[in-house]
Amino acid sequence: MTYRRLMVLAGALLPALLTAPLAKAQTYPIKPIRLVVPFPPGGATDLFARTVSQKLADRLGQPVVVDNKPGAGGTLGSDIVAKAPADGYTLLLSTSSTHSIGPNLNSKIAYDAVRDFTPISHLGNAPSIMLVPNTSPARTIKEWIDHARQNPGRLNYASSGNGTIVHLTAELFKSQANLFVLHIPYRGTALAIPDLVSGKIDVLFDSLPTGLPHVKDGRLRALGVTSAKRTPLAPDLPPISDVLPGYESVTWFGLFGPQGLPADMVQRLNAAASQVLSDPDAIDRLTRLGIEPVGGTPAQFARMMALESAKWKKIIQDRKITLE
Repeated sequence: MTYRRLMVLAGALLPALLTAPLAKAQTYPIKPIRLVVPFPPGGATDLFARTVSQKLADRLGQPVVVDNKPGAGGTLGSDIVAKAPADGYTLLLSTSSTHSIGPNLNSKIAYDAVRDFTPISHLGNAPSIMLVPNTSPARTIKEWIDHARQNPGRLNYASSGNGTIVHLTAELFKSQANLFVLHIPYRGTALAIPDLVSGKIDVLFDSLPTGLPHVKDGRLRALGVTSAKRTPLAPDLPPISDVLPGYESVTWFGLFGPQGLPADMVQRLNAAASQVLSDPDAIDRLTRLGIEPVGGTPAQFARMMALESAKWKKIIQDRKITLE
């Protein structure tokens, strides 16, 4: 083969060689994607996952199949993804409890929340609402704090159980406001509502979708929200951070792959997730679930998770919180 023919052949092959990585990225996915949800069907996380999965499928051109794997506070399903092949076809819909709270409460969790996963997208945040009985003398966050300081050990708060986000949200509030308020755990906030309405419970930090209807019906009074700023989900309520600077407690939702997920797949999934979170129909569905779409880069998601984990670790250690 002559030198001239070799040069012609090299010139013909060069574009194909340069575009090979791009072609690989463009061909993913070529089959259905499994989205593991580590909680039971029918709950808020499951409904959120089904909205996201449907919209992701539209953008990725392949079905995204929700696979509920509940158990052990969400750690069972998370561990399944941690041990899955890093091929982009097994993903995890994670929450604060699986990656920020659970690992700091239970040292025996089978996975490492940082080492064993690849962050893809911070999908959304669900703030809570501060609820008090209509008989409470407080009509503002500051008034409630003043009331609690004047009555140390005489007031109480309800939670959905030890180590839950409801429990930790109240403990963070107590810590920053320097309050002595007793903890009354229930098996879910729905069971605490009647006692809150009757005045047996003095305060509850509940999710917006379950708490706000009681306010609209006139059964309870809302003092504020736990997001860092006002939320479009309840625009008339001030954030607690107006009184306690820096205060924030939300349930976050995120998309992860197993450790070692290729960068081109991460970029493809992150771009698709960003499109979903700007879709008006998706925004409307998430709003009805009490979730604010977030988005951002994988690096931003990883930083947020690190900050959340550090915050809850400190509260858990300082307040000596256990699952017992």
